[in-house]
Amino acid sequence: MSSAQEVPVHGDDLSESSLGPATMSTEEPQDRWVDLQFGWAGKTFHLRIAETDRVYDLKTSIRDLTTVPIERQKILGLVKGKLPPDQACIADLRLGSAKKFSLIGTPQGDEIKDPSQLENLPDVINDLDVDFTENLAAVNRYRHDHRNIRKIREMTENLQVNIITPLRPGKKLLVLDIDYTIVDTKPLTSGSLPPDECARPYLHEFLTALYPYYDVCIWSQTSWIWLETKLVELGMVGANRNYQISFVLDKKCMFTIFSEREGKPWSHHVKALQIIWNHFPQFNASNTVHIDDLSRNFALNPKEGIKISAYKNAHTAEARADRELVKLTRYLLHVANVEDFRTLKHKEWKSVVGRLPPPA
Repeated sequence: MSSAQEVPVHGDDLSESSLGPATMSTEEPQDRWVDLQFGWAGKTFHLRIAETDRVYDLKTSIRDLTTVPIERQKILGLVKGKLPPDQACIADLRLGSAKKFSLIGTPQGDEIKDPSQLENLPDVINDLDVDFTENLAAVNRYRHDHRNIRKIREMTENLQVNIITPLRPGKKLLVLDIDYTIVDTKPLTSGSLPPDECARPYLHEFLTALYPYYDVCIWSQTSWIWLETKLVELGMVGANRNYQISFVLDKKCMFTIFSEREGKPWSHHVKALQIIWNHFPQFNASNTVHIDDLSRNFALNPKEGIKISAYKNAHTAEARADRELVKLTRYLLHVANVEDFRTLKHKEWKSVVGRLPPPA
């Protein structure tokens, strides 16, 4: 492994002055809360919503109370005329306390409980993405958004982390996505290919090589029941490996932010590393790296993110020849002894690997 002095990726243009502190501010302004009441299916429901929340958050609260999916909700009487778009702030609706409205919508059916029906679940949407390292002003705005700060606090308070393997002193943290990052999700969930043929080539070698230097967190945009099934099928937990998974996070630890794409409003989920750091203060921006095939998941932590190509079509010869994890292994071993990851420019990781001497 190369020494820290050999890492030629210093001088990141994502400076603290341009982006703000690498760790999101924990100072939370005092929100004004609005009490609302609505009727649905002959019942009365009450909810509280912060003025810094968005219309999307209101719909999410309604969904949690009624199980009516957001796309099926018809909200009547909350405002005059048409309800504003999801990104609109609640404060802009000028709602009075104890405002009443009506909901029309069919509730969601019974949840799928049989893992054999996994093929009926939709894929994680993979087609839209944006590189937030190219829009530093936007990243700074998202980090200091009052709503986003509150969401991180709420996620932190509600999160109960199940430690699978004890964290080790002095190790860095590797946060690793699953779907289309280390596995082709579609054939795995449908059962059309054996699990070991769905895994990205060199997955276990990748984790084995890095485990002496990094504790491993799996963070996936799927629910826990399916995530646990995937990890077992892939042999990443419950198997005799030379690496261990420390803990696992699922979609409940993600929340929606309202950003922009090509100059237009855009909303998407995000993985805020601050939630992990709040639970485990030994980790922070100086020793955490996040691997994902979607840059949008890095919106609040662009400097800590390493985007790799999506892994799909595992049944093809081209996919079986994939060497992305081999290259990533070399990079992460190369920087493993760097004291502060904030001095690195992870976006150029492939160029760094290209300049390394061939492995012995």
